[in-house]
Amino acid sequence: MFAIRSRRRPSGLMLTSLTGMPLASIPSPSEGVWYIGFIPIRAYALCFVVAIIFGIWFSERRWRARGGEKGTISEIAVPGVIFGLIGARLYHVITDWQTYFGPRAIKEPYRALFIWEGGLSIWGAIALGGVGMWLACRRRGLSLGAVADTVAPSIAFGQAIARWGNWFNQELYGSPTTLPWGLEIDQAHGGEPGVLYHPTFLYESLWDAALGFALILAGRRFTLRHGRLFALYVAGYTFGRFWIEGLRIDPVGGVDHAVTLLGLRINQWTSIVLFIGALVYLWVTRNKGTEQIVVPVSQHKASHEENGGQASDPIEST
Repeated sequence: MFAIRSRRRPSGLMLTSLTGMPLASIPSPSEGVWYIGFIPIRAYALCFVVAIIFGIWFSERRWRARGGEKGTISEIAVPGVIFGLIGARLYHVITDWQTYFGPRAIKEPYRALFIWEGGLSIWGAIALGGVGMWLACRRRGLSLGAVADTVAPSIAFGQAIARWGNWFNQELYGSPTTLPWGLEIDQAHGGEPGVLYHPTFLYESLWDAALGFALILAGRRFTLRHGRLFALYVAGYTFGRFWIEGLRIDPVGGVDHAVTLLGLRINQWTSIVLFIGALVYLWVTRNKGTEQIVVPVSQHKASHEENGGQASDPIEST
């Protein structure tokens, strides 16, 4: 039932001129870390920081547009980001445990804590990050579904930005290709001379950006509340991730191979399960119309008094 897919890279697949130079390709960065004195500035971490900052900023704008209080998303994001980073790393370590533990480990166990070396999974980030946001929403008396729908496009845009960290780390590339946008990978990162690879980081970045805009349009065109827009994000992301994941040759689940089940990689199975779950949620909640709280009643009353009765309604009935 389980199978091993080796990292085969047939040579001679790069488009070359008569001189042997590539006619077209995407180069990989020669450096992924810079130093200011003795302080390292890592491109991978920088991409994630930019993604988080943009996501919070954009979500704040969307939250205010639906009547929420200023600063709410920023406060909720703190536990969400902390829990999300922990979850993202946990999923990576659990699914790639052989990299750090066991007789064939290629890294010391303590390096499982080195998130700057790569290995932050969106699956774990959403799962545990959602727990952090749920706790924050519960403490503030807000509807989690309203917050989830608000941040859904921001998550997609954030992923589009964060994926460029994989480019700097020369990781998560796909199988060999002759396409003119093939990606160059150094031998130190598993590449072979004269071979180009599918830039799966770029495919996913473009897919995520397009998904973000699609979610904004869907939110304006249809009444997608109570977590339905977030479910649409999950369905859209996993749909794209499934076929992009199929192009990858990095050894998820193993040291020098990818562990597969019935010919599919671990993350492809995760995509299938979450895609089905999102569709089920969309169907089950299609007629849901209960109230959603976007401003705690206590804050609404205070704002109502300060603004002479002009505060926004803290309840959304959809």
